[in-house]
Amino acid sequence: MRMRSDVAWLSCLQLLCAVSTFKAYPFTPPLDLDVTPRTTVSVNELWRCRRFSGSTVNYNTLLLEEEPGLLYVGARGVLYALQASDISSFSRAIDWEAPEERKQQCLDKGKDNKTECFNHIRFLQRFNNTHLYTCGTHAFSPQCAYIESKEFKMSSTFEEGRERCPYDPAKGYTGLLIDGQMYTASQYEFWSSPDIRRNSPNPTLRTEEAPTRWLYEADFVESALIKESVNSSIGDDDKIYFFFTEKNQEHNLYSSYSRVARVARVCKSDRGGLLTLQKKWTSFLKARLVCSLPDYEFHFNVLRSMYVLEGPKPEDTMLYGIFGLEWKNVKSSAICRYSIKDVQQVFEGPYMENQEDSGTKLTEYTGKVPDPRPGACITDQLREKGIKLSTDLPDDVLHFVRRHPLMSRQILPLGKRPLLFRRTVDYTKIVVHKVTALDGQTYHMLFIGTDEGWLQRAVEVKGQLHIIEELQLFEEPQPVNNIVISEKQMSVYVGSPSGVVQLPLSTCHKYASCFDCMLARDPFCAWDGAACVGITSHTDRSNLTQDILNGNEGCAKSAADDPVQHRLRSVMAGDDVLLQCELGSNLATPQWMRNAQQLRDYGMNSGYRIGTDGLLVIEARPEQSGNYSCFALENEVRIHIVIYTLIVHLPPPPYPTLHPNSNGSNLLPHPLPPQFQSLKNMEAMYISLITVLGGLCLVLTVVLLYVGFCVQSKRGKYSVQSAAQAERKRKRNDRMELKTVSSHCNGKANTHDGLLQIVPGEAQVSANKELPPAPPLPPASSNSELEYTNGFSATLPSVLRKMNGNSYVLLQQTDGDPTSPLYYSFTEELNRILEKRKHTQLCSKPDESSV
Repeated sequence: MRMRSDVAWLSCLQLLCAVSTFKAYPFTPPLDLDVTPRTTVSVNELWRCRRFSGSTVNYNTLLLEEEPGLLYVGARGVLYALQASDISSFSRAIDWEAPEERKQQCLDKGKDNKTECFNHIRFLQRFNNTHLYTCGTHAFSPQCAYIESKEFKMSSTFEEGRERCPYDPAKGYTGLLIDGQMYTASQYEFWSSPDIRRNSPNPTLRTEEAPTRWLYEADFVESALIKESVNSSIGDDDKIYFFFTEKNQEHNLYSSYSRVARVARVCKSDRGGLLTLQKKWTSFLKARLVCSLPDYEFHFNVLRSMYVLEGPKPEDTMLYGIFGLEWKNVKSSAICRYSIKDVQQVFEGPYMENQEDSGTKLTEYTGKVPDPRPGACITDQLREKGIKLSTDLPDDVLHFVRRHPLMSRQILPLGKRPLLFRRTVDYTKIVVHKVTALDGQTYHMLFIGTDEGWLQRAVEVKGQLHIIEELQLFEEPQPVNNIVISEKQMSVYVGSPSGVVQLPLSTCHKYASCFDCMLARDPFCAWDGAACVGITSHTDRSNLTQDILNGNEGCAKSAADDPVQHRLRSVMAGDDVLLQCELGSNLATPQWMRNAQQLRDYGMNSGYRIGTDGLLVIEARPEQSGNYSCFALENEVRIHIVIYTLIVHLPPPPYPTLHPNSNGSNLLPHPLPPQFQSLKNMEAMYISLITVLGGLCLVLTVVLLYVGFCVQSKRGKYSVQSAAQAERKRKRNDRMELKTVSSHCNGKANTHDGLLQIVPGEAQVSANKELPPAPPLPPASSNSELEYTNGFSATLPSVLRKMNGNSYVLLQQTDGDPTSPLYYSFTEELNRILEKRKHTQLCSKPDESSV
């Protein structure tokens, strides 16, 4: 009971530590770590992008062979051979799907018939000069086969793949073929534990499970051979390194992470022990990979991808890894770089041991280490002592190896911090390529894929990353699962669930100016005096200019003031106007100048707002007229982008009203002054014309409504009913009747002022009753103003109201008082309101109440 309570208390403590760490995120990392890509290229803007996609999915296994110029692709149930120069031009395919009976057995095991019960190709590598070797899950019954590379067809025989390929297509897996021997690491069978194995030829080796388990729920991502025997003064052996994430068995008060990143190694010539560790590795050691922000005590403990970049010497080998967080709902990634020297030093340091009286607590081993050193490869010194093979190692050395597989020291990244940290991106795959620039230095180019189908190109300069560009590879987000680079074809190939994408290693032509070419800091690109060109296509590089270290030198200063586009903006006073300025770089900041003076005030009352898309002039005033210049400031270089000439016009005065004279006739307005008879007043004249035509249409509509109502009333379509009849009608069927109440249409006066009235009931016309006689025509009015037969006067006094951005007219159908303030020209009023609202955006869907 006490042990259970201690375990529960420890688990709660770890949970609290994890929660506290989670609450501390997100934070503001150093600016040189959270790097923004300089340019962003959408999927529609990709240059020389070639694609391949067959009738299947999961194009994740790629094998590039430079000499024949072929790219081999392993997908679900199919293998392809593509032309590396153009993957969309020609392909050969081998169908290798699991038979139906095998799929049915997979279904009987309870597996998913949409994802798991297929043959997913997990391994594809060169076996010898004539054959390739491939393995697939084969509907949860792995198989392997040989492929004749010349004819690209399978051999007739298949091999059992249970020891070489995982059952589950989603399990982490890595494998290598080295000198005819196959090294793999995975959780092979769905009930087994993860394992690192050498499968063929004999002797087969694997990791230990008891009494000390060497791997705890390991998820493998990569493996690599490092030839440490080359020019070795002690006759050391080559080593195979495996990179993975596993369950953290270092439970203590300071360990708040359930998983940790590891690197393990084994010796290539390991043959296992004679009696102890028989058919087991005698050279297996593992250590922790640390990728963290020490100033924030924030650790990236999940390894997602690793790339081993070989140097001119084995000790110059570099490791580049992508790390993430174990919380799936938090997007974050870091890239750390390691030296193989630091890895070797950790494997030569102290060991960890499991204290028997403390359960699972691991501490550093301080006792005596047996000789020869446990976990070391066979060297010339051991051969002189008669230990020529691992089977000759003493038992005490093998017992020590069995119980002490973990090293005490941790492997720290160069600089003791990441190269890159992004808070909103999940990186999935990384590949590194070496490029020699014009200055003679070798730069490391990083190609990084994301979980949403983006590819970032970056260059490492002075221990920091500069992301040249980010490319959107797919319209639909999907993870980048594999990346391969061809220096011969100058192409990068990306494998994804939907297909394979081929892109050029660089696109120098898109940099339009000298400074744009320099600021990109692309090692593949240089300026030749007229254009940005690729250095690989020029044998004579004497006239090429390039600046990778600083990114702002090599161009004449006058190049920043090359002729730019000149635009004209003419607006009315009170309007808002946007002066657009396309910077072209995410790292550039805009600077605006007005009449050769820099704009510095962008406050609430300044009348200006600045953004990445341009300068917004709010409620423009005449004094804001002038020349506006936009500059892009990037890496201490200021480049002229565009010039605007802004002209702000004063609005025209309101149109004069018509004033009746003593004779009752209207006086014509005075002619407009010449300064207002210009093109800018055409808009007001056009609105006035529309207003007059609208008024005439409204009058004509009223006349037609009168005629229609009167004719319908004459024909008996509507009947006048008493209130009692209407009440009986309403009780019989609950309907509504639209009745026209007019002092003229029905021949008698009323008190409703000619408005429409809704009366309950249903109009009925009796066949036995005659139609009512037509109403007499109204007498002609003696008034000087013409009055229409429906009661609308020619002057149409009105009140305008505004609701939800829509204007509508409430017509007052009474004889107005000429002295009343409401009694004036409807045309003039409507013109005045429309003049005020000519810049107001109307609602796209007017309310029903405005009809």
